Amino acid sequence: MTVAAVILAQTAEEALVPIDGVARVRHLADAAWSGGAMPVVVVAADPDGALAAALGGSMAVLVPALASDGGPADQIVRGIEAAMTRVAETTAALVWPVQMAWVDAATVTALIEAHPRDPGAVLRPAWQGEPGWPALVPVTQLGTLRRVAPRLAGDAVLAHLASAGVASLALELGDPGVRYDTATARQALPVFEGPERPLSGHPPEWGASVAPPTPDS
Repeated sequence: MTVAAVILAQTAEEALVPIDGVARVRHLADAAWSGGAMPVVVVAADPDGALAAALGGSMAVLVPALASDGGPADQIVRGIEAAMTRVAETTAALVWPVQMAWVDAATVTALIEAHPRDPGAVLRPAWQGEPGWPALVPVTQLGTLRRVAPRLAGDAVLAHLASAGVASLALELGDPGVRYDTATARQALPVFEGPERPLSGHPPEWGASVAPPTPDS
């Protein structure tokens, strides 16, 4: 099974806010790739090419956001469809608001590892019992997503899926970044309490630091 990452930004300005010396969107793209997501798709308007420049050299692909009449749910569908076009074997996508920049790459790995256990379910990482982001959405739910009222956003989109009978599971992963966005400074975050090893896979890779990939990697 292949799990993509779909990073969503309402504006280029919010995507370009610097994090650790790079644009926020680049930081997320690197974290998604390091955690095992592929392909990595960024859905955002890029009127002056600044986003494309920020993503240069990464493994992310930039997909222009729909016109203003396309709401958040439409942008999610657009990103998932772009991921499926790029990698036909894509079975799910991590829907990732660009504000959630503190998510650890280990959390990405854990969500991807959990996907085969219940491939039709929406998976959400939780912090102290509260579900957060990114949310893993199976591509089998695209039809339901297309029927979502276009102005629904965030939790409302996932609530709509649940009301349509889509199973939703929360995984307690001990990562405060799934609940705290960049309105909270990194140094003010609670301590990361993730599991000592991934749900499956090789322990030495668990919690590895995020390193920007190169096109040749």
